[in-house]
Amino acid sequence: MTSVAQKTKTTSNSVTLKGSAQMVSQFFNYGINSILYQRGVYAPETFTRKQEYGLTLLMSTDAQVNKYLESVLAQIQDWLEQRKVKRLVLVLKSVETKEVLERWEFKIEHEMTLDAEGNKVFVNESNKDEKTIKGEIRDVIRQITASVTFLPLLDCLCSFDILIFTHKDTECPTEWDDSDPCYIVNSEEVKLKSFSTKVHTVSTAVSYKADL
Repeated sequence: MTSVAQKTKTTSNSVTLKGSAQMVSQFFNYGINSILYQRGVYAPETFTRKQEYGLTLLMSTDAQVNKYLESVLAQIQDWLEQRKVKRLVLVLKSVETKEVLERWEFKIEHEMTLDAEGNKVFVNESNKDEKTIKGEIRDVIRQITASVTFLPLLDCLCSFDILIFTHKDTECPTEWDDSDPCYIVNSEEVKLKSFSTKVHTVSTAVSYKADL
C-alpha cells in the first residue's frame, strides 16, 4: 500500500501525474487531521505536532484513525492517478442523533489541455514549481484552521465519515459501502481557497448546520 507521506515524485522542475496524486493525497491527510482537531472530534491530547508546508500541524495519534485514513487515502491516490475520483467529502455527524452537522467537500478537477491537433487531452505533467504549490496548500490549511471563527460550536459528541465520489465505471473495494450524499438541509456554505498542481486542481468548501 502506498504511503501518503511519500516524497513527491518529480522530474527536474516538473510534477508528474503520480507526483501530483501524491501531493493531493498528502494534502487530504493533513487537511482531514486539521479538521478533526479544530472541530474537536477527538481530544486534543490524541494529536501530535508536525511541521509541514511551513506550518505546525496537528496529526492524530489514534491507531484506528490512522489505519482508516491510510487505507482511504492510498485508494484515493490510486484513483487520482487513474482520474476516476471527482470529490472527497468529510462528514461530521452527531453520535447520538446521526444528524450531519458539517460537510467538508474537496472537489477535484483533472486538468486538460489541447494537443497538436487541437484535441482536448489530460495533462500528465506540469512545470509548476513545487514551492508555489505548497504555498497554495498552506493557504488552504490556514483557512481550515481559521474556520473555528465562523463555524458553530459542536457541543455534542461527533463522529466522522469519508465519502468518495467516483465515475460510474469505478470498481470499489468490497468492504466499502454505498452512501447517500449526506447533504445538510438549509445549510450555510463557505468556499475556501483552491490549489492546483496544474495536473489536479482541488477546491474546498464547508457546509454547516447554522441553527445548532
